Amino acid sequence: MTIDHAHPGGEAVGQLKHRSPWEVALIVGLRHWCDGPLGQATIQSDFALALSESAAQRVYASFDQLLRLILQHAHRPLVRHDIDCPCCGADEAVFAQLVRTATSGDLHDAALVATLLAGPAKAELIAILAGEVGSAMQRMTENHALLGTLPAQQRAGLH
Repeated sequence: MTIDHAHPGGEAVGQLKHRSPWEVALIVGLRHWCDGPLGQATIQSDFALALSESAAQRVYASFDQLLRLILQHAHRPLVRHDIDCPCCGADEAVFAQLVRTATSGDLHDAALVATLLAGPAKAELIAILAGEVGSAMQRMTENHALLGTLPAQQRAGLH
């Protein structure tokens, strides 16, 4: 593997198949959201299928705000892999670690992880939003509700 120093956040650091279903949904959700309005509609649709209307709106608003804050305050443009790519890039792995840490309730450590992606000014808010998003993603994938955002190989592994 050749390291692309121009895009260090895109370096593959693992495979999605080695992550939990909710982390795969999170990473693929990040990829969809960053692709623009059609991808964002996919995320909203998954939330709407899995949650009540008000809960879906709340979770999507948190997801949207989380990603907007990270991207607005990022040290550099975040790099992500294609929707169906089986790899997990470095930036994607840091994002998943941020959300996993916040979801476990360790907001102080999550805020520290957030500073790897964005400046410290919004790290606490990013950590709080990450905890909300992670908790919802865990509940939703437990019920296999986020199947629209998962790549086909991951969907097959859930059944």
